Amino acid sequence: MRVSENIKGIEPSATLAVAALANELKAKGHDIIDLSAGEPDFRTPAFISEAAIAAINAGKTRYTATPGIPELRKAIAEELSRRFDRQVNPAGVVVSNGAKQALFNALFALFGPGDRVLLPTPYWTSYPALIQLARATAVEVPGDPARGFKLTPAELDAVADDQTRGLILNSPSNPTGAVYSLPELEAIMRWAAERDIWVISDEIYGEICFTGSRAPGILDLDPELIRQTVLIDGVSKRFAMTGWRVGFSYSDPALAARLSALQSHATSNICTPAQYAALAAYNAEPLEAEAVTAMVRTFQKRRDLLLDRFRTHLPSISYVQPEGAFYLFFRVDQFYDAETSDSIAFCKLVLEKAGVALVPGAAFGDDRFVRLSFATSEENLEKAVLRLADLLAR
Repeated sequence: MRVSENIKGIEPSATLAVAALANELKAKGHDIIDLSAGEPDFRTPAFISEAAIAAINAGKTRYTATPGIPELRKAIAEELSRRFDRQVNPAGVVVSNGAKQALFNALFALFGPGDRVLLPTPYWTSYPALIQLARATAVEVPGDPARGFKLTPAELDAVADDQTRGLILNSPSNPTGAVYSLPELEAIMRWAAERDIWVISDEIYGEICFTGSRAPGILDLDPELIRQTVLIDGVSKRFAMTGWRVGFSYSDPALAARLSALQSHATSNICTPAQYAALAAYNAEPLEAEAVTAMVRTFQKRRDLLLDRFRTHLPSISYVQPEGAFYLFFRVDQFYDAETSDSIAFCKLVLEKAGVALVPGAAFGDDRFVRLSFATSEENLEKAVLRLADLLAR
């Protein structure tokens, strides 16, 4: 089939492909523990779902302004203002169909042919494809596993050139769970500002942090350092609302207007009842918000259990200490051989022989590792580690 150059080389999301295979095996009766999913395993809090139902019953099902209903943009701005203790302008908020569309909007609007975008590696699996769709070039910049793969300005400077126009940051990281400290983040943003480089900061896991109440973000920094930045966030991880498809970008209002114009020709506004659900989430009263903070405490408890079991049953395996999100990125190339020669083959073997679904590190730009999601029950984590230990011992 003849297709446009725009999509040549674009492959389906690897994480979704693994989940699909795991579901297929489950449907055939196999006992599968799925540790591939990148979403919380909790129900959306009831007060959020009820707000969407109320909106539908009230007839709030028509088109809205492309960047979102004014109440939601205002609520997001006020929540950011409280979180970062600074004034945030609602005019800079554009509500999109998940954080993924917000990323696409920013990359497509800011970069094009000939532009190079630095991509810390390992990276979330969709970043390279989104950069390619913008007709720009992704430049992978490998980090040091000993530092949780976090990059330094010196490492970025070593690969930057006159065509470098952008940098994607993701903290807490998917797939590693690494979190940039405020000094580390400030150093990178200062470097980018001095080089006139746009930074897209994906902070979708910002509230799922185990080193403090939240991960440091670009809005913690001096406004002069973040003049050329786009913040990406949304409700999917923090409020267990992955299927609602509500994300947003925050940027200078002039850029936000351009992002809104782009979106107006792609999708227009996002689902109207979903906007009212997100409005309830961002306007949550303290007692209602407790349902959200309880999820974070559960993730931390699971992480601690998982690391303890790895130390006990898989002591030879090294991993990145997760400081946020809900992933464990661990190294498995010591188990490669002629038949199992890469992370894809390793994950296939583990799925078929141990009934555990993992995501190959090749999807994230580092074939030595695999990703495990601990967005599942403690019982599943216990069983999965024992199955892995048994298989690898053999």
